[in-house]
Amino acid sequence: MKNRSGSGIDERPIGDQNRRLSTVEHEGRHLRVLIANERRDRLELLAQVVAGLGHDVIAREIYVKEVGAVTERERPDVALVGLGLSSEHALELITEIVREASCPVIALLTAKDPEYVHEAAKRGVFAYIVDGDPQELQSAIDITLQLFAEYQSLQGAFGRRALIEQAKGILMARHSVDADRAFDMLREHSQHNGRKVVDVAQAIVDSYLLLPPPLTESAAAESGR
Repeated sequence: MKNRSGSGIDERPIGDQNRRLSTVEHEGRHLRVLIANERRDRLELLAQVVAGLGHDVIAREIYVKEVGAVTERERPDVALVGLGLSSEHALELITEIVREASCPVIALLTAKDPEYVHEAAKRGVFAYIVDGDPQELQSAIDITLQLFAEYQSLQGAFGRRALIEQAKGILMARHSVDADRAFDMLREHSQHNGRKVVDVAQAIVDSYLLLPPPLTESAAAESGR
């Protein structure tokens, strides 16, 4: 499985991937679940399955034009999108949900469909599962939530590293020091003020963006006349 930043997801159902994750146990957490499907009969059936697992179905959507607004308003923990009569309709549902959601989106299929899975992955689906029993669905949700949390943590780590590198660059330019000295300055200020290095870096970047650029020698000479 690949995350939404990749070009697609593994061409295998989630239950066939990375067997070490199959030991993830359901912790009894009651999730807020959004479900979407073009077919109302499957939507109702899925709602019963989700409720039977102890979760709250906070929204049931059929129409593409409404699903984005509902997603933004309800902020679900996970979204399940079933493939109905039209693959394009399902893909549009996925697109709208992914655009508004801060949660993983799982595609539900009644049969293997590699072409659809590939396109769904391009739209931002985090995982998919071929129809199984309720416990398989629960396992898929558990595993997906764990992987999604790991993905977000990794993205956060990359973001913190980029922020620190940006702050180092500002210090190097302002104080004519090398990268090691710039980082030492960050760390020393962090320790002296009891703040995290990344927080100091954020303050430097914010200040740099707000302050005007330093005057060049010629501009300074002109202003002194």
